[in-house]
Amino acid sequence: MGVPQHRQSKSRVRKRRAMAKLTAPSLTACPQCRKLRMPHHMCPACGYYDGKAVVAVAE
Repeated sequence: MGVPQHRQSKSRVRKRRAMAKLTAPSLTACPQCRKLRMPHHMCPACGYYDGKAVVAVAE
């Protein structure tokens, strides 16, 4: 069973935890309706992706 034999230094722990922070998702404007959407995803407001209507959205 893996049991730590020595205490890890603060710098070693902080280096490992530096990558675990949360980041806000990057958003881009939809070319059709100008609402924010995630890149490479269908727009939830208008239903378009890559200039084509993918899903019919109820108004």
